[in-house]
Amino acid sequence: MENNKATLYENMNLFDIYGAIISKMQDGAYFVDTNRKILFWNAAAERITGYTKEEIIGKDCPSSGLNHIDEEGRPLCQVGCPLFATNIDGKERQERVFVRHKNGHRIPVRVNIFPIRMGEEIVGSIELFTQDSPTSYDDTLITKLSGMAMHDELTKLPNRRYLESFLNYKLSQHRHFGQKFAVIFADIDDFSAFNNNYGHEVGDAVLLSIAETIKKNTNKEDLIGRWGGEEFVGIYTISNDYEGTILADNFRKIIEQTEVNHNGEQLHVTISVGVTIVKLDDTAETIVDRADRMMYQSKNKGKNKVTSD
Repeated sequence: MENNKATLYENMNLFDIYGAIISKMQDGAYFVDTNRKILFWNAAAERITGYTKEEIIGKDCPSSGLNHIDEEGRPLCQVGCPLFATNIDGKERQERVFVRHKNGHRIPVRVNIFPIRMGEEIVGSIELFTQDSPTSYDDTLITKLSGMAMHDELTKLPNRRYLESFLNYKLSQHRHFGQKFAVIFADIDDFSAFNNNYGHEVGDAVLLSIAETIKKNTNKEDLIGRWGGEEFVGIYTISNDYEGTILADNFRKIIEQTEVNHNGEQLHVTISVGVTIVKLDDTAETIVDRADRMMYQSKNKGKNKVTSD
């Protein structure tokens, strides 16, 4: 009899054993693979978030609808996913985040993240989460607050803080998965003179018009924002190095074609652009500085031009 029990235990799949235990936990739990595809979603996760396992399993985190943001308002799926980090370095993490319920409100949760290993290889991560407070928050308010923290007040484009976070995330992807990306640095030509001629209100109208053009011409994998003043930074996922120059020139052209009506006159501005491709030893500072230097070369060549390294 004892031998039969031993044989039974030996033949049971360890994942099934863990899954059966975790299914009964009061904490929410889900597993992801190294691509952040969700493989398991327990009953407590359904209860806390409102999403059933049928709605979640098989999706990756960014498309799940959970839309985690941290206490600083950063959208974690885009700029600082702790699951992604644990998949890379195998470190355990604890975070306090806000998760979006299926009904639309935000719930504060405490999360604990652990790597899943097969031998020495990390094959995914598990996140355990529990509601941190009985209070839930209106998603419109939370979204507004996070938007204020991560977006430029005038243009509502991603601000420098958002761009730097996204850039560090892309650098991590490049180091571990070889995913290439290009950075462009763009500066509106003679914008001080433009403001002196037409006034700052018209200058702001130009910035708003440029922002709307950018929003309509940005893919979800990329990010373009206002670095400061009349400067813009774009971060583009690419497959080949030559794509960076093409994307930068397309950006230059759509800005050149953006117009603002002022007293019956169609006003427009041009930009000078620098573009560079990520290198293995890059930091956020080095890659932006390199693109900035390329931009100044475009200025020196006569403006409204693109320069790549």
